[in-house]
Amino acid sequence: MYYPEELVEEVRQKNDIVDVISGYVSLQKKGSNYMCCCPFHGEKTPSFSVNRARQIYKCFGCGEGGNVLTFVMKYENCTFPEALKMLAEKAGVELPKAEYSEEARRREGRRQRLLEVNKEAAKFYYYQLRTDRGIRAKEYLDKRRLSDDTRKNFGLGYAPSRGEELLMYLHQKGFTDDLIRDVGLAKVDERRGTTTQFWNRVMFPIQDINHRVIGFGGRIMGDGDSGPKYLNSPETEIFDKSRNLYGMNYARTARTGNIILCEGYMDVISMHQAGFTQAVASLGTAFTPGQAGLIKKYTKDVFLAYDSDGAGVKAALRAIRILRDAGMSGRIINMAPYKDPDEFIKNLGQEAFQERIDHAENSFLFEIRMLERDFDMDDPEQKTNFHNQIARRLCDFGEDVERENYIEAVAQKYHIGFENLRKLVVNMAAKTGGFAVQTMERPKSGVQGRNRNTPEENVKKSQRLLLTWLTDYPQLYAKIKSYITPEDFTEELYSRVARRMFEDIEKNQFNPAGIINMFEDEKEQSEAASLFTTKLPELESEQEKEKAFHDILVRVKKNSYAYYSAKSGVDISALSRVIEGKKALEELNKTHISFH
Repeated sequence: MYYPEELVEEVRQKNDIVDVISGYVSLQKKGSNYMCCCPFHGEKTPSFSVNRARQIYKCFGCGEGGNVLTFVMKYENCTFPEALKMLAEKAGVELPKAEYSEEARRREGRRQRLLEVNKEAAKFYYYQLRTDRGIRAKEYLDKRRLSDDTRKNFGLGYAPSRGEELLMYLHQKGFTDDLIRDVGLAKVDERRGTTTQFWNRVMFPIQDINHRVIGFGGRIMGDGDSGPKYLNSPETEIFDKSRNLYGMNYARTARTGNIILCEGYMDVISMHQAGFTQAVASLGTAFTPGQAGLIKKYTKDVFLAYDSDGAGVKAALRAIRILRDAGMSGRIINMAPYKDPDEFIKNLGQEAFQERIDHAENSFLFEIRMLERDFDMDDPEQKTNFHNQIARRLCDFGEDVERENYIEAVAQKYHIGFENLRKLVVNMAAKTGGFAVQTMERPKSGVQGRNRNTPEENVKKSQRLLLTWLTDYPQLYAKIKSYITPEDFTEELYSRVARRMFEDIEKNQFNPAGIINMFEDEKEQSEAASLFTTKLPELESEQEKEKAFHDILVRVKKNSYAYYSAKSGVDISALSRVIEGKKALEELNKTHISFH
C-alpha cells in the first residue's frame, strides 16, 4: 500500500533511532555517536554507529546503513509497510486502512483460510501427542532425547492411525473437504473418498519466517511401519518448498552472523536444543537457488552440516555451487566419526560441535579434496589430470585477488609450484573462455602489492566525501552553490541525493534520515547512508579543514568536467556543462572558502 511521504516522515520523526535500536541491541555512547557490535554480521570490535543528530546508522564493517525504518525492516526481516506499521503503533500514529480490489480481497481471504486449516491441524496433532494414543510417538521423541520445551517450541505432534479423526476435527471447525485437500492434508481416493495424507507418524509443522504453518513433515517411528521414512506436504498455494527452509523462522533472529544448513528436521531440532539456533534444513528436496536467496537476506556466511556419507557429500557439493552462484561463502563442518549433527551432538556434545564449526573447511578446498579421491596420485598421468581439473575450477573465480589467493593456497596444500599452477590456470582460461589471470610478475617477497582503488572508485569516493563534508557543515553550501550542482555527482544515486540535499539545506530543513526514505531497495538505502557517513580526514586546525574541503570540491568539479567532456561529442547538454564547468574550475582555483 502507498503511504504519503508526509505520513512516513511523521512516523520516522516520532521514533528516535537511538531509542528504537536500543530496544534490540545494547548501545554505548562514544563521542557524538552510539556504538555496538553490528547486529547484521558477526564481529568482535564494535563498528556499528548510530547518530542521533542525523537519525541514521552505519556499519563500517559490512556497509549496512539507513534510518530507523530500514533498521526495523532489516532486523525484523519485514516489508516497508510492516515496519511502518510497527513504528506507527509504537508512536501512536494512525495509518489509513489498506484498500484492496475485489479480486485481491478474494485471494487474500483464501490464503488466510488455508493458513487457518494448517493452524488447526497443527493444534490437533500437538494435542494427540499428549494423549494416551501418542505414547509411541512420545517414546520415539524420548529416544531422540528431545526435551518438552523443544517439542513445544517446534510444535511437534502425532498423527493418529485413524486419519479420519483429523477430518472430523477440521469439519467441526467449519473447513470443507476441498480446503483440506487444497492445503495438502488430504487427497481423493476413488473407493474411499477423501482420505488424510498423514497417519501414525510423528508430525513436524513447517513454518514460514513469520511463524505461520504452511505445511507438514511426518516421520514413521520404526522400521516396521509402512510407507516412506519421511512424508512431506505437497506444494500448495501457500507452500513452496524451493523458497522456504525448516527452522528459518527462528534462525533469522539467531544473531550469530551465520546460518548452518542441514539435511533433515531432526538435525535442525537437535542443534537448536544444543543452542545452535541458526540451523535450518531444506524441505525434503535438494537445496535450491530460491532457498539460497532466502538465506542471503540474513547472512552471506553459511556452514554446511550435511551427512558424512556419499549422498551427503554429493548434496554438499551441489549446495556449495548454488551458494557460490548466489554470492555466498560456504564452509563444511566435519561430522566424523558420526553421520550427522544429531548423532554428533548426542555423542560428543555442544562444545565439540562448536569446535568443529570454528575449524570448518573452506568449501573450495573441500571440493578439491573430494575431487582428489577420483584420481590415483601415484600415477603421473592421473596426477596431471587432477591438476588440470583444479585449474579448470580456479578459472571460475572472477576476482583477480581472490583467484590469486586460492592459487596460492592450493599450490601450497598439494605441493604444486605457484607459478606452474598459475600458468596452468592462464592456459586453461584461454581454452575454456574462463577468467584469465593477470600476467604481471608476482612480488619476489611473496607479499601482494597494495590494492589501489580504480579511477571509478576514486571518483565515487570524492563525491561521497563532499556530501559528508556538507552533512557536517551544511553552512558551507551557501558558499559553494555557485560552483557545484547535482549534475556534478555523476553516479545517478549520488545525484538524486545531492539534489534533495541541496533543496533541503536551502529550506533549512536538511535531514539525512528523510532522504534515505527516497529509496526502496536495501542496497540503495545503505549506499545513500554512506554519503552522509564517509570518514573525513582527522584535521585539527581550521586552515587544514578549509584546504581539505577546497581540494575535495575541486576534485569533484574536475571529475565532472572530465565526465561531461567525454560525452560532449554526442550530447549537446553535456557541452554546455563542460563550458560552465571550466569557468567554475577557474574561479574555484582562485577562491578561498572559509568555514565561518
